[in-house]
Amino acid sequence: MPSSFPGSPSVTKGAIVSFDLFNPIPQVVQFQYNPDTLTRSLQGQSEGSGGSTSETFRLSGPPVETISLDIEFDATDKLEHPDENEMVKDMGVFPQLSALEMMLYPKSPLVIANTVLAAMGTMEVVPPEGPFTLFIWGAKRVVPVKLTQFNITEEAHDTSLNPIRAKVQLGMKVLTYNDLSITHPGYAVFLAHQVVKETMSIIGTVNSLEAIGEGVKIL
Repeated sequence: MPSSFPGSPSVTKGAIVSFDLFNPIPQVVQFQYNPDTLTRSLQGQSEGSGGSTSETFRLSGPPVETISLDIEFDATDKLEHPDENEMVKDMGVFPQLSALEMMLYPKSPLVIANTVLAAMGTMEVVPPEGPFTLFIWGAKRVVPVKLTQFNITEEAHDTSLNPIRAKVQLGMKVLTYNDLSITHPGYAVFLAHQVVKETMSIIGTVNSLEAIGEGVKIL
């Protein structure tokens, strides 16, 4: 949790942002507290095994990356001053949980439109598209994602049964330029993310093999 010490540095808050066609204003869910741990898993994508030896080192695309983390929401502090926090007093952390959950729902206008089309006998009804979602973990890590796991534990409730303290376990799949069309905004977002990562890799690499040790000779 953030420190109350006056000299403590300001902390960038992580966030999940979603965009949809029916709302020009993005929906931003900022983390109340940055999670202590974030788990990332990368699986390399090669052209496959058992083929020609010339294909051994060929990559079919960027690795498949998944991210998991726990997010906590707590309205306890604000409830100590209910007159200054009317919304929290009336709803607890229900709005924040709902904002996250809606990233998994198709928008109701599309559901209604498809229901009408189906009732009219339309042969092919296209499933509604979910929102375009970004996971933001600092300025250097902004990636398009698809939510794959969502577990909510509501740990305390007010007298109206609104959750006032909750923990959310999130699992996400990073969407790459292999998953998106070139015209989709997420295509450029991921490509920019890869360029930043390439720059970071140069900074984090030793200048030469000589720095490893004089006895090491590969070529």
